[in-house]
Amino acid sequence: MQRLAALLAAPAAALCLTCVAAPVKVGLVAPFSGSAAEYGKQMQAGIRTYFRMHGDRVAGRKIEVIVRDTGGPNPALAKRLAQELVTRDKVDFLAGFGFTPEALAAAPVATESKTPMVVMNAASSVVTTRSPYIVRFSMTLPQVSVPMARWAAKNGIHKVYTLVADYAPGIDAEAAFKAAFTAAGGQVVGALRTPLRNPEFAPYVQRIKDARPEAVFIFVPSGEQSIAFMKAFEERGLAQAGIRVIATGDLTDDQVLQSMGEPVLGVVTSQHYSMAHDSPENHAFVAAFRAANPDLPRPNFMAVAAFDGMAAIAEVVAALGGHIDGDRAMEILRHVKLMSPRGPIAIDPATRDIVQTIYIRRVQKVAGQYLNVEFDRFPAVKDPGK
Repeated sequence: MQRLAALLAAPAAALCLTCVAAPVKVGLVAPFSGSAAEYGKQMQAGIRTYFRMHGDRVAGRKIEVIVRDTGGPNPALAKRLAQELVTRDKVDFLAGFGFTPEALAAAPVATESKTPMVVMNAASSVVTTRSPYIVRFSMTLPQVSVPMARWAAKNGIHKVYTLVADYAPGIDAEAAFKAAFTAAGGQVVGALRTPLRNPEFAPYVQRIKDARPEAVFIFVPSGEQSIAFMKAFEERGLAQAGIRVIATGDLTDDQVLQSMGEPVLGVVTSQHYSMAHDSPENHAFVAAFRAANPDLPRPNFMAVAAFDGMAAIAEVVAALGGHIDGDRAMEILRHVKLMSPRGPIAIDPATRDIVQTIYIRRVQKVAGQYLNVEFDRFPAVKDPGK
């Protein structure tokens, strides 16, 4: 009885020895199967790389990642999986989210449960507005599209046709590019939107060729669609017609760039990360990524977002001494600043969106490898979509 009385009189922290020893749980919701399977694999690989470099224990607690596959894009499933992770698995953080519709579907779950939700890809500007518990470590499409428009207008491109995937990030990219390009004196001579699932690019590319713009601005989801677009671009002879490709970095995603071959040489893109980024932090990251993920020879922008997202989660766990509280965690996340493999990053406290350098890159062949080689930059870019 005396021991029980002493325990009841002890401070709350002393009573929580078992909870400190228990793992910090992170629920990773992303596609690990289907046409977008590489999204989830790259995120998981980025997290694995963080653990290889920094370990998986913080403030005396192991960080455990619980993986759930949406086979995405599948908003209804993403919401259900997030609910199960919060209610059944008792996760301390939600993370991942490859597609905007999936992030939007899960947002109410984060709000109701007060669970911090660390977005590692979904790139529509609206995402962070849907819950005060969302913070983003990837990018937004306006954030990379506006620098591309400004660079093009300053470098002799006056007439552009746009082609984007017909969902929120594509519409964001189209609107942001057009506004910035026309403000800089350029002209958008036509605009096309393609289905999110399994588009046939040939007829769209032919319409662009017939319009004879100086360049075409592209946003399509990375992977199969970027490969398919460049194949149609080559087959329809747009390069021979003098039409250049400018795009967001999704088009020349590092994970598929090597397989795209000669047609992609010279393509100019804007993005926040390239495997070829020249910094000590990135050299260490790429080496650790390859060692931790021998089946994935190249990290891409989703891997680095997951790496940084896990670094931020670790900062929260350390700052809170292993005792996770949603509101206190979000206050820390709103003020995170890191030196990332992509360069310096910070979270804008007002929007909970990332502030970062956006690089202009050109695809070049270096020592037998196709790489996105950076040659210009726009530092400390906030999301212009808010």
